[in-house]
Amino acid sequence: MINKRILIKNLLAYQQENTFFDRKRQLNLHTKEGKAKFLKHICALSNSNPENNSYIVVGIEDNNQIAGTDFYDDSRIQNLINANLENPPDILYENVPFPDLEKGKVIGLVTIKSKKENSYFKKKVWNIPAKSSFIRVGSNSLPINPTQQKPSLENQEIVRDIELNSRNSIKDTLDAVMDFVNNRHKGLTSKYKVFKELFVICWAGIEKKVNDKSFWTRVDIELINEQIKLFYSTLDEVKITYNQESFTITEYVPLGVNGNLDYYPLERTTLNFFNNGEYSIETELLFTPPVANKKTLHHIYNSSLILLSKVENQKELTLEEGNDLNNLPATLLVCYFNDFHQAVDKLIHVKPFLKEQYPIAYQNFKEVMRVLRKIKY
Repeated sequence: MINKRILIKNLLAYQQENTFFDRKRQLNLHTKEGKAKFLKHICALSNSNPENNSYIVVGIEDNNQIAGTDFYDDSRIQNLINANLENPPDILYENVPFPDLEKGKVIGLVTIKSKKENSYFKKKVWNIPAKSSFIRVGSNSLPINPTQQKPSLENQEIVRDIELNSRNSIKDTLDAVMDFVNNRHKGLTSKYKVFKELFVICWAGIEKKVNDKSFWTRVDIELINEQIKLFYSTLDEVKITYNQESFTITEYVPLGVNGNLDYYPLERTTLNFFNNGEYSIETELLFTPPVANKKTLHHIYNSSLILLSKVENQKELTLEEGNDLNNLPATLLVCYFNDFHQAVDKLIHVKPFLKEQYPIAYQNFKEVMRVLRKIKY
């Protein structure tokens, strides 16, 4: 079983970006340009590694320093790949905690498993034409003919050695469990569960009862053996259930207008564990968008645009407007679900101002975009 934190360290220590490894400071999948660049690198790495995995490590500075990035739980990133690439590789995005990062920050690990045929773009994405294909030459992703033969297996032995040297040990597992329970979540309830005498899941948060049902908030959940953060949120409420064979996370998100929030089931993630030392992850989208009165919502939407204009023009907000701004991401998402199609674009437009001046609103913005990504793909 590969310890993903050790794997990342080994990739970073091996050498600079190359034909099987790329690093990024962050991913930006909010824009067409960001999606196009990400798809280009996926395409190039897949075509350059027909017989071994290739990797993108997210949250790394140009000088190879580990900086961290936001937790990114887009379980449908494979759908983005499938929608835009012909012969798409299999993609796995995992969030890997590092002890020296600030709370909530992780390193993203994208694992790319190639198909036999060359990957290429099905359609135009940003400025990349349809039928475009790419390959890695050193640290660059360069265009090729989609029918060009895949390269020799020069990376296979190197990647195999890196992965073998990243195997987990009993000491790594025990140390990680003790650190999770005793050090990293002081003031929160921490628990762990062992599955099939091999897999260890730890979770921490605040447990509460709502109508005789148990929920968790401020939740952190990790598969310790592989150093993978399965779930992290400071806002959402989560229901956790398990038996001897599986562990299930059901996520609820708060949505509403003007601070009047209800909790809606968003997604169910189930880890199934097997006696042969393998496991699978299944996700099921549960979300049904809230329906609001269009006439009332039209008034709320116009008021929201006025508030966004004040933020963009850096005008001082009243205390009431500041509270409204904190609730604005959830409000505009409800507007978007009720056919106000520009609502999310308006919100994205003021992202830089929220990030610089309004930390609570910015955190709520990130939560809304995370929900939207899951639903969209």
